[in-house]
Amino acid sequence: MKVNKIDHICIAVKNLDEARKIWEPILGKPEPDDPYVDEPEKIRVARYWLGEVGFELMESTTPDGDVAKFIEKRGEGVMLLSFNVDNTREAMNELKGKDYPFIGGARPFRDCEFAFIHPKAVNGVLLELIDYKWDELKR
Repeated sequence: MKVNKIDHICIAVKNLDEARKIWEPILGKPEPDDPYVDEPEKIRVARYWLGEVGFELMESTTPDGDVAKFIEKRGEGVMLLSFNVDNTREAMNELKGKDYPFIGGARPFRDCEFAFIHPKAVNGVLLELIDYKWDELKR
């Protein structure tokens, strides 16, 4: 498997609007480059492009969402690191062959797929693999 780059870093927050007030002056951005809601994942996101890396603030849309559970257990903070790969399913198959456990299977997002390696296998880090194509860099 080849990692192309760090795709994005996600920060779990209780209140997205309040977190934006903290982070946007630091990032030098008046608003997110790509705000979105992902209903299946139960998240509301403010995504910012920082060079070739995405920086995301994520808020749970429901009390039982993964972000809400993360915050309840660990508090607000870095929730996941995402690596960009050419093909998520191929990367999964290769790593499964090396006994890396995944949380569920490949999940859809826009025109790509992502998957999570269980944190117990990678020093407590929730690691995402995603084959996002990054058309944003062409703008």
